[in-house]
Amino acid sequence: MISLVNDMKSPGATSKGNILIVDDTPDNLRLLSSALTDRGYKVRSVINGAMALMGAQAAVPDLIMLDIKMPDLDGYEVCQRLKENPQTREIPVIFISALDEVFDKVKAFTSGGVDYIQKPFQVEEVLARIENQLTVRRLQMQLQAQNQQLQQTQANLLQALEQERSLKQRIEEMAAIEERNRIAREIHDSLGHSLTALNVQLQAAASLLLSDPTQAQAFLSQAQRLGATAMQEVRQSVRALRADEQVEQPLEETIATLAEEFRQVTGITPNVDIHLMKSVSLSISKTIYRIVQEAFTNISKYARATQVQIQLITTGDRVCLEIKDNGKGFSGDRETTGFGLQGMQERIAALDGEFHLTTSPGSGCKITVEIPLL
Repeated sequence: MISLVNDMKSPGATSKGNILIVDDTPDNLRLLSSALTDRGYKVRSVINGAMALMGAQAAVPDLIMLDIKMPDLDGYEVCQRLKENPQTREIPVIFISALDEVFDKVKAFTSGGVDYIQKPFQVEEVLARIENQLTVRRLQMQLQAQNQQLQQTQANLLQALEQERSLKQRIEEMAAIEERNRIAREIHDSLGHSLTALNVQLQAAASLLLSDPTQAQAFLSQAQRLGATAMQEVRQSVRALRADEQVEQPLEETIATLAEEFRQVTGITPNVDIHLMKSVSLSISKTIYRIVQEAFTNISKYARATQVQIQLITTGDRVCLEIKDNGKGFSGDRETTGFGLQGMQERIAALDGEFHLTTSPGSGCKITVEIPLL
C-alpha cells in the first residue's frame, strides 16, 4: 500500500489550500503532489476510494482531485458517498481521468463533480482549474458566513425590538399606575377637605338653628355647595379611572366628551379643532386621551382660564396635539410633577414622542405633543 503525504513547501509558508489527491497510480500522485506543493498547497495523497472517504472525514480538505478507475470503489461512487455525507458534501471534487467519452464526463458531473480534467494533462491547466474552484469555494464560504451573520444580526434586532416594545409597555403601565395613585391621592385630599368643611358648616347650622335660623340657613347653603363640589370631584375622578373603557371609541368622540364635561364643570366651551387624515393606533389614542383629560383637569383646578383651544392633526408620519389656555400660567422652574405632567411625559416617551411645555406667570400655558404614527 502506498500513501504519500506532502506538507507545505517550507515551515514558514502560508498554505493556499488543503488538497486531497486520490489516484491508484503512484506516479500520478507524485507528479500532482510535487507540482501543487511547489506552488504553496498543502497536499495529502491516498491510493484508493476507502482511504479517500476516511481521510476526507478525518480532516476535511478544501478540494479533492479524484481518479475514476480505481479498484473496489471507483471515483463515481466515492464522489456520491462524499455528497451524501453532510460533513463532506460541500467539498469541491475535480475528476481527473484518462476516460474521454462524453458519457463518462456526464456521469462525473451527475455524481457531484465540479470539473473534469482528462489525462494526460498539463500541470498549468490543472493549477488553473484548482485555483478557479478554490476561489469559487472561498466565495461560497464567505457568502455563507455573511448570511449567518445577517441572520444573527436580524435575530438580535428582532430581540432588541421585542425588548423595546416590552419596555415601552412597562413604562406605559407604570405611568398608568402612577396616574391612578395620583388620582386616588386627589380623591382623598380634595374629598377629605370638602367633607371636613361640610361637617363644620353642618355643626354651625345645627347650633344656630333655634337661636338664629337665618344664619343657620346660610351655613346650610354653604354646606350644600360643599356637598355638590365633593360629588363633582368624585365623578371626575371616577371618569379618569375608567378612561380606558372610553378610548375604545373614535378619538374625536372621546375628546368631544371630555370637552363637554369640561364645559359643564367650568362654564368654558373649549375650541376643539381635530383633523385626523390617517388612522391612529389604540396606544396613541389612549395617550392623547389621557393628555387632554389631564390638561382639562389642570386648567379647571389651577389655571383660572377663560379660553381653551385644542388642535389635533396628523401631518406626515406624526400626530400633533396642541392645548392652549389663557390662564395665569406659572414659572418654568416650578415643580410640576404634582400636576400630572410627569405622567404625560412618561406616556409620550414610551411612544418615542416629544413633549413641550410653554408657560410663564400671567401668560397662560401651552402643551405641544408630537408622536410618530405606529
